[in-house]
Amino acid sequence: MHGAAHLSATAVSYLWLIPALPALGVLFNLFVGPRLGKAAVSLVAPGVVGAACVVSGYAVLQLVGLPPGSALTQTLWPWISAGTLHVDVAFHLDALSAVMVLVVTGVGFLIHVYSVGYMAHDPGYPRYFTYLNLFTCAMLILVLADSLPVLFVGWEGVGLCSYLLIGFWYDKEANASAGKKAFVVNRIGDAGFLLGVFLLFWNLGPGTHTLRFTEIASLAGSLPVSVVTAITLLLFVGATGKSAQLPLYVWLPDAMAGPTPVSALIHAATMVTAGVYMIARLNFLFILAPVTLTVIATIGAATALFAASIGLLQTDIKRVLAYSTVSQLGYMFLAVGVGAFGAGIFHLMTHAFFKGLLFLGSGSVIHGMGGEQDMRKMGGLRHRLPITFATFLVATLAITGIPGFAGFFSKDAILAAAFASPHGGRWLWLVGVLAAGLTSFYMFRLVFLTFFGDCRADEHTQLHLHESPPSMTMPLIILAGLSAVGGWVGLPAGWLWGNRFEAFLQPVLGGAHAAGHLTEATELVLMGVSVLAAFAGLGLAYVFYITQPELPERLAEQLPALATVIRNKYYVDEIYEAVFVRPTVALSSWLWREVDEAVIDGLVNGTAETIGASSGLWRRLQTGNVQHYALSMLLGAMAILGYYAWR
Repeated sequence: MHGAAHLSATAVSYLWLIPALPALGVLFNLFVGPRLGKAAVSLVAPGVVGAACVVSGYAVLQLVGLPPGSALTQTLWPWISAGTLHVDVAFHLDALSAVMVLVVTGVGFLIHVYSVGYMAHDPGYPRYFTYLNLFTCAMLILVLADSLPVLFVGWEGVGLCSYLLIGFWYDKEANASAGKKAFVVNRIGDAGFLLGVFLLFWNLGPGTHTLRFTEIASLAGSLPVSVVTAITLLLFVGATGKSAQLPLYVWLPDAMAGPTPVSALIHAATMVTAGVYMIARLNFLFILAPVTLTVIATIGAATALFAASIGLLQTDIKRVLAYSTVSQLGYMFLAVGVGAFGAGIFHLMTHAFFKGLLFLGSGSVIHGMGGEQDMRKMGGLRHRLPITFATFLVATLAITGIPGFAGFFSKDAILAAAFASPHGGRWLWLVGVLAAGLTSFYMFRLVFLTFFGDCRADEHTQLHLHESPPSMTMPLIILAGLSAVGGWVGLPAGWLWGNRFEAFLQPVLGGAHAAGHLTEATELVLMGVSVLAAFAGLGLAYVFYITQPELPERLAEQLPALATVIRNKYYVDEIYEAVFVRPTVALSSWLWREVDEAVIDGLVNGTAETIGASSGLWRRLQTGNVQHYALSMLLGAMAILGYYAWR
């Protein structure tokens, strides 16, 4: 048994500040900010997240100064006490949660600052930052949780905030529908997650008292493999919903209806990685279920390739990045599915840098274009938006795995681990390489269509094209720096200082993953193949959209059926609509009319009408006339006397 079971805890008294500071921002934005004005909200909302980042940094520095495998803990108060179960509200900072809190608060702070400029003229400004601060608080609770019930509080909190922010502009029907779609799909996944937690608690029996991760780790080895497999598969259902994997990925592309900074923070850098974090946190449980790991790796690889293929022909700049996010999340699940938990978290971190930057860069483009999101109406923007272009290019080089940039190191760690996996590793690796090539193609397609060639915008838009203000460009520059050098903490074994990142996580996530069994020559060959795939995608995109821009249309004319299917995203939404949504609506309508109205309402209303009718008859006897009452008494007396006389 490895992981959290071996951690030695050091009690501290300030961990509560990390989620509490954004919560303070929520209260300010709700009750004080609207009275003090936009300037106060602009200062406090990002400020509380920045302060949380400072406290997180201090905590991580203290953690690093302790012996490897240590953790900082804080118990706040008792929460649930039912039978043998006693759950406290408690926080736990180890190497894994340290990475997560720095990502959430660091990247989150930059996106809050960016939002000050991006949302400056929105009438819902205080409400927007209320939701954004609330999300940050919930995400921090999720990653700092010391037990599964506390993690679930944060899990549901980020889901609620996602719904609120996707439908932020709720006056538009499409936005409101997108928010509801995200909410419903996530509830499907969360139902599986809850069943997994219940099954875990039931089978641990009297041995568990708190559902703390350390307690679960110490007891998990006593469970039968079949039970662990069922539990982990149910937990993975929750992960597929939260982290947008097949078949529950459909909500994430529609989530682009929300403000672009929301897409960067929630739907690229943090919330959608919660499923990956949950599996890594429970690595000691998943490692006991090889069938589940195979399912996770297979679905992750399939999702990576499937979503990448959809991104090839999308024309909305944010939708391309949305499908790219789904694909990159597939890479993370591929990693944890082959047991490379450290590589999965490494890619989670680098992805937060470059995908957050890509979404913010797209927001800068949309801002400069006056709200336009169609890449077919862009072009030539590198001269008018130089900072946006330079930073966007850095992020593109990182996500496509160009050597030296952050994504190169994390992606290759995943591919090497997949290749070394004894369970279908060669096929998983091949799918990963194909997805990498497609990623390079659609990302450079996006760059060429948006920033190169002649501007295809209308005259009015071209006249008003402008670079974003410093509040937006400074976060872009910082994230560009992280996207360029953020991967150097995880170099391949034998290179300079080696993989310091995975060494830091090793006490929590276990020993080196399977890639450690590859020879140096094999790793170099695998690295060369992935780099070749990245440059092949780049070169093909250059030919298609720079040197011979007529080629895409000609190819689409030669393969019309394939082009139509990909443009329509394989008709998955339409299939779900026909198979699940319409029958459910039809059944609900029938139950409403025939059962609710006819039977339940009929019974209740019929009873009321019967009583009302009988009361109406009896009311006729209550006339208030004394002579009528006397006559009634006389008739009654005569009836009684007649009865006895007749008898």
